[in-house]
Amino acid sequence: MKTLKNDPPECTGNLLAMRDTLEILGGKWKLLILHYLMTRDKQVNTFKKMQREIIGISAKMLTKELKDLEANHLVLREQLDTRPVTVQYSITEYGRSTKELIENLVNWGTSHRIKLLHGTP
Repeated sequence: MKTLKNDPPECTGNLLAMRDTLEILGGKWKLLILHYLMTRDKQVNTFKKMQREIIGISAKMLTKELKDLEANHLVLREQLDTRPVTVQYSITEYGRSTKELIENLVNWGTSHRIKLLHGTP
């Protein structure tokens, strides 16, 4: 990333950190999946259940996003010893580190909806 002559020294590092964060958590579904798993921590969260309850996500997209989240140690995939084989997903302790970020996004989104609804600048 290119820095301008007048940029503060920490600017490049901050921008790189933000880019890394968006790379890992960006897109339409990843934060929704993490929020889903975080709020259903004591439940068995199978692929089919998640696909049914996360409205609008396709099987292909859920598969891709779960693989990405697992690769980044945010989600744990466990194959249970059942017949037929059952796979369940849970949030990792590291994945829980996104809790405050997700709560802030929910709060901001709620405030934004209210602002738009009431038309205040």
